Amino acid sequence: MGLILNPNISAIDLLLKENINLNWKENIVNLPTVLILNLMPIKKNAEVQLLRLLGNSFMDIKVDFLYTSTYKPKNTEEGYLRKSYKTLEEVQNTNYDGMIITGAPLEFLDFDEIKYWTELKEIMDYSCKKIKSTIYLCWGAAAGLYYHYNISKHITQKKVFGVFSHRITDINYPLFKGYDEKFMAPHSRYLEIKEEDINRIKELEILSKSKEAGIYMVAKKNGQQIFIMGHPEYDEITLKEEYERDLNKGLSPSIPKNYFPQDNPKEEPRNTWKHHTQLLIDNWIKEYLL
Repeated sequence: MGLILNPNISAIDLLLKENINLNWKENIVNLPTVLILNLMPIKKNAEVQLLRLLGNSFMDIKVDFLYTSTYKPKNTEEGYLRKSYKTLEEVQNTNYDGMIITGAPLEFLDFDEIKYWTELKEIMDYSCKKIKSTIYLCWGAAAGLYYHYNISKHITQKKVFGVFSHRITDINYPLFKGYDEKFMAPHSRYLEIKEEDINRIKELEILSKSKEAGIYMVAKKNGQQIFIMGHPEYDEITLKEEYERDLNKGLSPSIPKNYFPQDNPKEEPRNTWKHHTQLLIDNWIKEYLL
């Protein structure tokens, strides 16, 4: 359908080219509202990916973006954030139906070492009080599991990098309506969560996992918190861009698995996870936000 957005959001030009309907009227009522905490270094990329999914859902949605006011990002002008995003202070008395907390390239830091960790904890506390359901992505999922349930992250020997097959462990869970029993999803991370750590928390349920990539999706049993240890929001070229970025840095990265045709980086990758990701977002809105 369409999106109600702050007109200063940088992703708007690309969204319009994709024929996603936009509306800047603030007085539209009775629509699902979603707050996105964008922790990714390149803000516009995350904006496009998440807004594309929300904008292609089955109904209009009002979306606000949030940033951490205690940290000045290196790759985004602070002036842009002030005019386009909100702070916790501005939204702390506002209820939203849904929230998405993105990942960030912070795997090798302890959570207490992160400059905005105190504020992020306050934001996660806010989500428990004012949000019906929150999706945590990749590093954001690890941060949420650590803060809410004291579940530690573990650094992997090799980067979990590519597009992997996942098995659904609870096919009747509302998020999986319309899913196949197996589905593909992208990962790009140097961390993992141990299955035994999830199993000791009675409020949590493992919803899907991968033989190669490990735990993928965990949820609080009432759907208030959904932790996804991957990047279902990625578009078809994101892993390619990450691979080429690391090549240019001289890091000798592994070719992302199951991504390029014949594992040939000269071939154009295909988005084999788009359908299931859109189903995930549509089911999330239908089951938990309305």
